[in-house]
Amino acid sequence: MWKYIAANLLSLQNISVFQYKNYLGQSWTFPERVTGITGRNGTGKTNLLDAIYFLCFTKSYFQKSDAQLVYGGAQGMRISGRFVRQEETYDVSAVIRENGKKEFRVNEMPCEKMADHIGQFPAVMVAPDDVQIITGGSEERRRFMDALFSQVDHDYLVHLMTYNRLLQQRNSLLKQMAEQRSRQFELLSIIDEQMNSPASYVFEKRTLYLRQLLEEITTRYIKIAGEQYDLRMQYESPMQQGDWQSLLRRNRDRDIASQRTTSGIHRDDISISLEDKMFRQTASQGQRKSMLFAFRLAEFSLLKEKKGFAPILLLDDVFEKLDQQRMQNLLYEVCVLNDGQVLVTDTHPDRIGESFSALGLPYQSIETSR
Repeated sequence: MWKYIAANLLSLQNISVFQYKNYLGQSWTFPERVTGITGRNGTGKTNLLDAIYFLCFTKSYFQKSDAQLVYGGAQGMRISGRFVRQEETYDVSAVIRENGKKEFRVNEMPCEKMADHIGQFPAVMVAPDDVQIITGGSEERRRFMDALFSQVDHDYLVHLMTYNRLLQQRNSLLKQMAEQRSRQFELLSIIDEQMNSPASYVFEKRTLYLRQLLEEITTRYIKIAGEQYDLRMQYESPMQQGDWQSLLRRNRDRDIASQRTTSGIHRDDISISLEDKMFRQTASQGQRKSMLFAFRLAEFSLLKEKKGFAPILLLDDVFEKLDQQRMQNLLYEVCVLNDGQVLVTDTHPDRIGESFSALGLPYQSIETSR
């Protein structure tokens, strides 16, 4: 148990895994607010962070299939942990059965819907491949938005899931209409009407949250980069051109010809330009990494503001290509200016230990090994 737990704090006190990834069975406790997890590559540092993420999000950050989380040759797996949130204790357990069924319990009460669990124990993961948020296609930035806003607003997640389900139905119908040359316009109109409410809600919330988030990202980037740049960020959505129904009417013929819905919130994006040039095409590796940290720190700030307490921050191998000064600056930002729980992985125990000590931070050290 930490020496003190503020009334508005979220913390993970301990975690146990059984038949999970490279761990047959292992338990850890976290007596300090800041934890450094060290060890050689392949010894399970990232897997420990992902186990924490799984308890918070009901899914892995790194693996698309739950089956990939199960220890080789085993049947099923289990992760359990104890959270303290605003002075209340929550025992969370996650089980994947032999048949692949996933079950979550909080204080022995089963979660009927996984979506209801998301946002209860907010967390932010920062990993090397996250640079795809900056350099990848629009789906990467939508994934970023949805993961963040779903933790902030449960109704956002519900409406997003409804929209995606109806979008699949609409695309299937469009394909059927093209292949069978059928004219099922009445059914198409019914689906269009059903999509109106979730599409409008998601668009409204993205507009609201991104107005604040993009301003925060811009401020963070300039601070991290250490120079004044003409940085411009903008939310782009087809729904900025008009309401949902008129948008679909304008694109109906094109949708039928394409056999898919060509316009809607599933086409949204965040545009980023630096000195009037498209950022993801012209930015240096250092600028991209600075932008990634700006995105994640802004995400952290928005979650903290909306939730009333700091989310758990998980930093996976993010210091490998940073010089010592940049590493110190980032650690100061996330460990000193932030009062929430932080878990950091690094392959160099001396480096991370010296960095924590230089900041005067009490910290716990965990070393992983095969």
